[in-house]
Amino acid sequence: MITNHQKYNQIIKSLDYKPRLLLHSCCAPCSTVCLERLTEYFNVDIFYYNPNITCEGEFLKRLSEQKRYCLEVYGDRVKVIETAHRSNDFYAVISGLENLPERSKRCYNCYQLRLKETANYAKMSGYDYFATTLTVSPHKNEKWLNEIGESFEKELSVKYLPTDFKKEGGYLRSIELSKEYDLYRQDFCGCQFSKK
Repeated sequence: MITNHQKYNQIIKSLDYKPRLLLHSCCAPCSTVCLERLTEYFNVDIFYYNPNITCEGEFLKRLSEQKRYCLEVYGDRVKVIETAHRSNDFYAVISGLENLPERSKRCYNCYQLRLKETANYAKMSGYDYFATTLTVSPHKNEKWLNEIGESFEKELSVKYLPTDFKKEGGYLRSIELSKEYDLYRQDFCGCQFSKK
């Protein structure tokens, strides 16, 4: 069976131009290695839509770090598209699942929410591809994320870039880059349940 990392490499090798890619990002640390790898092959913009970050202060702190990092490293080559803090979106999709553990259906619904918003924005704004930084984390289910992304590719007719950014030392590289740029690294995904 072909892995998501192999699919990614096949797509990269087949590119004969530099397509526009909308990259959903949860935070600056996760975006570091993803941008490092993607900007060589794509014109990338960051899409900051994270209603799972239920505390507005935390949401704004991560957004500020995302903007600082992109500006410092990429200047005007990577734009950060920000959304309002909309935690009600998150609570609507996880209603009834609050008592489930981490990495459960609650997380699946959260991934689905964020990727659908990203795919919709990508289609509406004429991007060639969309993807997410979430696959860099060893705490996230990369198979679910890619399955969801591919389902929105079919539903909305906008290409999804399958990834597993953990591969080839991606997660460790994100830690190195976070230290190098003195980025705020949180120890929970953002929702009140993961904070416990």
